[in-house]
Amino acid sequence: MPDTINVALLGSKFMGRAHSNAWLKVAKFFDVDPVPVMHTVVGRNAGELEAFASQWGWRNASTDWKAVVASDEIGLVDIGTPNNVHAEQAIAALEAGKHVACEKPLAGTLEDAQAMAEAAAGAAGKTFVWFNYRRVPAIALAHQLVASGALGRIYHVRAAYLQSWGGPDTPLLWRFQGDIAGSGAHGDLNAHIIDAVRFVTGEEITTIEGAIEHTFIEERALLEGSSGGEIAGAGAATAGAKGKSTVDDAVLFLGRLSGGALASFESTRLATGYHNANRFEIHGENGALRFDFERMNELEFYDATLEGKVQGWSTINVTRGGDAHPYVGAWWPDAHILGYEHGFINQAADILTVVGGGEPVVPIPDFADALQTQRVLHAAIESARNRAPVNVDDI
Repeated sequence: MPDTINVALLGSKFMGRAHSNAWLKVAKFFDVDPVPVMHTVVGRNAGELEAFASQWGWRNASTDWKAVVASDEIGLVDIGTPNNVHAEQAIAALEAGKHVACEKPLAGTLEDAQAMAEAAAGAAGKTFVWFNYRRVPAIALAHQLVASGALGRIYHVRAAYLQSWGGPDTPLLWRFQGDIAGSGAHGDLNAHIIDAVRFVTGEEITTIEGAIEHTFIEERALLEGSSGGEIAGAGAATAGAKGKSTVDDAVLFLGRLSGGALASFESTRLATGYHNANRFEIHGENGALRFDFERMNELEFYDATLEGKVQGWSTINVTRGGDAHPYVGAWWPDAHILGYEHGFINQAADILTVVGGGEPVVPIPDFADALQTQRVLHAAIESARNRAPVNVDDI
């Protein structure tokens, strides 16, 4: 019989739902050891928390995260809270000897991220960061193809994460408050595509050659009962009352990779017509790849080693099981299509595999890995504000 591990989840909003579903389903589709026990969920509102725990299968609910993190009954702490509290919660969990899985970005600031990585370096527990898109079969396959040499030397990378939900009618949620979120579209969206580029290419982003940071919507409606400084979820706006948005709405930057490739990155919450277009293109001497999460079950591949008359973009449906495509063997028959939630479940499986001493399907980022992404995020903002190139190693 496999061992079990008691999981505590901090946070019960959007990511709380995604993580809860992952812990609830992972052992039903994957042979994991240890098997997760959904022990305790932690949140701020006791009334809402009881309903959340009941709906998602948590055995206990608490508003005292410090007591839960310190409890001898907990083996793994899963952090799905806003960015400004990641460091305090993660470091406390590591000091208590727990394994820690933390949402991305690693923290709201580089200073916090560095403190988390330092705490992890000397801790008994293992660390993980929820860059869940690595667990999308198409992106995992792209990583494997590049590692196999299918693209050869990489010349160009283009990455963009385009959303449109942050228009003028969106109220002052915590994601628009710099003291809580740390940044806007940059930390929320560029973090994902920076990690994806590092993961798929196997190369580091070494310099930021230039960047633009911009806030289009400078004031947003306050939510009812909120001064604008609280961690707020969706709700009705207070008539006429507004607060200042203190984060970026869009950030674009150019970089160089360690292998010599040139790369561009763009994140925005105001790309009208796009809802969750997390996309990249990678061009090499022997071929190219392109991916768009809005078509998440497809990876496009161009094989430049074929005879010229048969070269062209091929669309790979990445839903074949067995040894064909990463993770898919645990799911449905061929072409029965996966969704957003499956990336989280795939990641939960890899987390449990590593905790149990095994190897994940593809590399899973720990705090040290995620710190490098945080350095790139920081370097891009430094470049934008100083209007100058920045060497990431100097950050």
